[in-house]
Amino acid sequence: MYLKVRNKKLEIVEYTSFIDRFKSLKFVFEPLDYIVKFPKKKKGHTYFFVQKVDVIQTDKDEKIVYLIKGLHSEEKIRRRKGSYNLYFAPLGTVDYFDIGDKLKITEK
Repeated sequence: MYLKVRNKKLEIVEYTSFIDRFKSLKFVFEPLDYIVKFPKKKKGHTYFFVQKVDVIQTDKDEKIVYLIKGLHSEEKIRRRKGSYNLYFAPLGTVDYFDIGDKLKITEK
């Protein structure tokens, strides 16, 4: 799956297993060039993240409910009304989205 952001396509990596969700982006030193999706996750945290990330919370129809820009390490992401999916994206991604927009997810 890919998310179209302006003229770029960012790959979406979906973490569904316990180990993937537990590990997530902890101690990932290289800059992000992909998006991590946590389906059916309404809240989260950035403990042990070594880089800033942008956070996108969407509902079941991939409509954006909440955006967080440049979230530091050791911070919590609160649950928002209507949120269903949680995305961690590279820094600067949320500049191109607004609350209420629908994510354009494609297969290729």
